[in-house]
Amino acid sequence: MLAGALIAMTAGLALRSLAEAFPVFLAGTALAMAGGALGNVMLPGLVKRHFPDRAGALIGAYSTAMGLGATLAAVSSQPIAGAVGGSAEGWRWALVVWALPALLAAGVWLAVPAAPDVSRHSHTAVRMRALVHSPTAMAITAFFGVQALQAYVVIGWSAQYLRDSGLSAATAGLLLGLNSVVGLPLSAVIPSLTVRPRLQRPLLAGFVASYVTGWMGLWTAPTAAPWLWMVLIAVGMGTFSMVLTLIGLRARTPETVSALSTVSQSWGYVIAGTGPLLVGVLRGVTGSYDGMFVIVLTGVAVLSVAGWIATRQVFVDDEVERTVPGWSPAGRCTEVLESAGVEIPAAAGVDDAPPARDAASPRG
Repeated sequence: MLAGALIAMTAGLALRSLAEAFPVFLAGTALAMAGGALGNVMLPGLVKRHFPDRAGALIGAYSTAMGLGATLAAVSSQPIAGAVGGSAEGWRWALVVWALPALLAAGVWLAVPAAPDVSRHSHTAVRMRALVHSPTAMAITAFFGVQALQAYVVIGWSAQYLRDSGLSAATAGLLLGLNSVVGLPLSAVIPSLTVRPRLQRPLLAGFVASYVTGWMGLWTAPTAAPWLWMVLIAVGMGTFSMVLTLIGLRARTPETVSALSTVSQSWGYVIAGTGPLLVGVLRGVTGSYDGMFVIVLTGVAVLSVAGWIATRQVFVDDEVERTVPGWSPAGRCTEVLESAGVEIPAAAGVDDAPPARDAASPRG
């Protein structure tokens, strides 16, 4: 499935570069982004299945790779277009070149051997709609949505706001780049800290404080210390790596992780997509950026509440099982596998007995 998603991304990127009309370009964009979306929702479940005792390290690695890829594409696409000779067709090469990494990655995933004990008959379906019975799943969805909303507003509006505040276009662009660069080392470290239950809420408090300070500074004194405000906002954006890790920690099985990842990211990005749109609407109606800061600071308030709920040491499987018995593979098993490296919640729900240790557990 993941190889198929990458092939779809390859085809979409190629189609974009060949497009002669806007509808074709739009279709290629949709196809490429659909492949990216599948990858986003599948990776947490794959980490849970193949590396249950290395969740923090693996999520840190791939979230950092995502940041590096985005930064590389942003920095090098224009030089690639210019290197073609400055022709009007240079933009096509700047788009199609990114189909090559996607194609190579598809080959890597096609080469991954199938597990010998997995078949259609052994596959266990998990009904995603039932996750509405889990307060933790709904909190993670809200958490994911509002943290992505912050990032979308930063990407879509912060540079323009800084320019309108009196900074040059070059300086505004550099500050946005600084925001991206600061996030790279954080995305490598935060997942390894998030897997430690005692650090989750202190991390959350630090992110919220950074967001509030950064946004308030940018609102009240945008030209006084813009680099500091953008760095603080970048620290707050570490919530992306945190919520990716929480998706894997708050479910007992890979199937439930995949379901939780699908629901939280799908609806989360719907929430996030409203952010830049609302900023633009309010900017047009009021003629000021005050609405932007009201939106992001309200989002930070929602993030703090949702994050507090999401960092409770419970499993979504257990919450849904109370309403829909036998819903998850964990609820149908005679033993519960421990997520290695993560403390088992005190209130486990359907299984109050100490969890059995399996052969994959480093402590078993």
